[in-house]
Amino acid sequence: MRGGWEGHAPVRCTEIFLPALTGAGFAVTVSEDLDVYRDRELLAGTDLIVQCWSIGTLTPEQSEGLVAAVHAGTGFAGWHGGLVGTFTDSTDYLRMVGGLFLHHPDEHISYGVRIEPEQADHPVVAGLSDFTVHTEQYWMLTDAHNTTLASTVIEPGRSGQGEAAVRMPVVWTREWGRGRVFFSAIGHSPSDLLTPTVRTLTTRGLLWAAR
Repeated sequence: MRGGWEGHAPVRCTEIFLPALTGAGFAVTVSEDLDVYRDRELLAGTDLIVQCWSIGTLTPEQSEGLVAAVHAGTGFAGWHGGLVGTFTDSTDYLRMVGGLFLHHPDEHISYGVRIEPEQADHPVVAGLSDFTVHTEQYWMLTDAHNTTLASTVIEPGRSGQGEAAVRMPVVWTREWGRGRVFFSAIGHSPSDLLTPTVRTLTTRGLLWAAR
């Protein structure tokens, strides 16, 4: 599922992961129409929804169809604003995803991403080392139902929080009913997603979320 704000290059970004999905045996259907979320029969037979749709709005029927499908077992996965910077008027959608984008500094910055030590054996991040990216650093609201796999530190004053550093989740998973949800904050542009470690963990996250 791709579309919405073109600043997040939804076509080019999703194309990066199509070879891995087809190579894993998925038959991939590409949609650029949110009304697909109203097709209960199609969603019931879908193992994974990869969404890259920023700054959008869901109708009540679209939101209900999507959330019901994930609750019933369809996986849901994506990155950056394509998951947490969209559909902000749908509280059921936001509860399912587990986070909401609030802010990032005006400029792109270099920041470290730490693999959470207690999650080092999780299949999404197993064998990966801490890494650095140069892109937007997301400040988000999240909830305790998430399993945080990787995090970053927002330095004092960077996002207006005063003199205290803040540890912010970067990658998380969660379960919603019988469905699995994967999110990574990294992915403002195709170049972000082509960074080797980012591409690896994102690909793994998509596959992990699938039914």
